[in-house]
Amino acid sequence: MFYGAVVWDPWLIVSQIVCLQCLYYLTLGILLSILVGARVSRMSLVYFFDFSTLTASTVTGWLAIAGFLLSSVAGAGYILFLIERAKKCLDFSATLYIIHLFVCIMYGGWPSSLTWWIVNLTGLVLMALLGEWLCIRRELREIPITRLRSNV
Repeated sequence: MFYGAVVWDPWLIVSQIVCLQCLYYLTLGILLSILVGARVSRMSLVYFFDFSTLTASTVTGWLAIAGFLLSSVAGAGYILFLIERAKKCLDFSATLYIIHLFVCIMYGGWPSSLTWWIVNLTGLVLMALLGEWLCIRRELREIPITRLRSNV
């Protein structure tokens, strides 16, 4: 797609949001099953959506926090390949975390834990800034131009 052309394509935007959200939760699930799954007897959606599991007072809580932060780093990589534009990184990162907030509210109520807010805001900032940095690096790469000689 030519970047100079402004095209309003809501289906593309919605599909990018859905893909980014699914990849984020898939990565979070894999990381939580590796990090937290070894310490608990049974994994459930509580570790995804309940604010009380993100606590700094237990080792399991620290591992869950690490899983969330590592997922945001992976999300920056997903933004690089799905979104491809530095100026859209903050928009898509904020959308992902707003959707996550709504799902958490539906699952366990309003997140009243300060740790939950710190972890998710840090993840949002990490995903947006790292995604922007990666996209800018890609946008500023030199375009290789090969010289074609005609053998006439």
